[in-house]
Amino acid sequence: MFTGKRNISQCLRLVEEDQAITSPAAKLPYYPLVVKRGRGAIVEDVDGNTYIDFLASAGAINTGHCHPKVVEAIKKQTEELILYTSVYMYHEPQIDLTRELLAITPGDFRKRAYYGLAGSDANDGIIKLARIATGRPKIVAYLRAYHGSTYGALSMSAVSLPMHRGLGPLLPDIYHVPYPDTYRTPFPGMTEDEVTDFALEQIKIAFTTNIPPDEVAAIVIEPIQGDSGLIVPPVRYMKLLRKLCDDHGILLVSEEVQQGFGRTGKWFGIENFDVVPDAIVMGKAIASGLPLGAVVARAELLEKWQAPAHLFTAAGNPVCCAAALATIDVIREENLLENASRMGEYIKGRFLEMQKRYEIIGDVRGIGLSIGVDLVKDRQTKERHGEAAAKICYRAWERGLLLSFFSGSVLRIQPPLVLTKEQADSALGIIEESFQDFYEGDIPDSIFETVKGW
Repeated sequence: MFTGKRNISQCLRLVEEDQAITSPAAKLPYYPLVVKRGRGAIVEDVDGNTYIDFLASAGAINTGHCHPKVVEAIKKQTEELILYTSVYMYHEPQIDLTRELLAITPGDFRKRAYYGLAGSDANDGIIKLARIATGRPKIVAYLRAYHGSTYGALSMSAVSLPMHRGLGPLLPDIYHVPYPDTYRTPFPGMTEDEVTDFALEQIKIAFTTNIPPDEVAAIVIEPIQGDSGLIVPPVRYMKLLRKLCDDHGILLVSEEVQQGFGRTGKWFGIENFDVVPDAIVMGKAIASGLPLGAVVARAELLEKWQAPAHLFTAAGNPVCCAAALATIDVIREENLLENASRMGEYIKGRFLEMQKRYEIIGDVRGIGLSIGVDLVKDRQTKERHGEAAAKICYRAWERGLLLSFFSGSVLRIQPPLVLTKEQADSALGIIEESFQDFYEGDIPDSIFETVKGW
């Protein structure tokens, strides 16, 4: 019987107060955790309990919590200039950051960038940019995609009914097609190539029925579909999608808010497929936790719109840009791309070993440190096991690991890229112990009063 529950008295008091005074629309709770500080891949709560972090603040802390170089860059910049809006003026940190972003994004062509406050408004900007640059009105996105909660990003998202319920009408001329899921295939027993052909055929059918291709401005795709459960598309699908876009004069946009800045072992997830998009959307980890979003795109596209089509007073402010520059330096200097690949393969291997012992592990997938462990009630039917996901995450938290799930049943393994093997081993040990507790019926149903999840 598990008896190692932690003292969380201060956490519980603060959670109760927060629940009474803040909007419930902004919370998807997993456990009553009130974070006080973080260092590297370790988080400490207000009661002094420490946790290994396998969530990285929803994939936004790739360089680890409070990396000294990032902290120093922030401190230094705040002493000189916090904000003078770049809408009317210029500042050097933004120019320096733009130069770096143009260098690390794929594509041997002339590029430009724009900035926002988050990945959500960067996605809103993509809708505007694509329509203005092409003169076409329609945007194609994917079923079960999540792009953010501003109105344009929300309109492109199709992952959760509560996101849309009561908010309509959403933006017009945005359409959704199936993402190529090789685990939960459209029909039983389909091969990877068959899934690719089926998913592409759905776009082609739409092009001949209700979405004229000469009216489509862009197709917006996550190189790994994140909040649907870290679905990895076939390489062949991504290459044929690029060709389809080229054949019809459609822009291909890689939405990298969750998968960018080293998460997959490459600067950007799309690089794993040897495909070059026309634009890349960035957010989350770009500034190691400070609010910043950006898009890098072909220069000729960005040269077709004019102010004030997409601008914000605090977008690309000096402090966030300084943090982003330091983030890029840390990823380079500490070889975090290599560490993400190495640790990702190690962790996937450990989960594949667990899969042999635990029938509820239906699938293990991902690239780099973006790994999904899909829990099922039956490996043949692949019915999602949301109860197991919730209980295992809650017990892992009680044992000292921040673990979450999304898509109802998929354990989300996205730690900071600075994660060490020792930390990974400790975390995986906690997860396996939590699996055992679940099988033994040692995790009470009362946890569902707390765990809502995603």
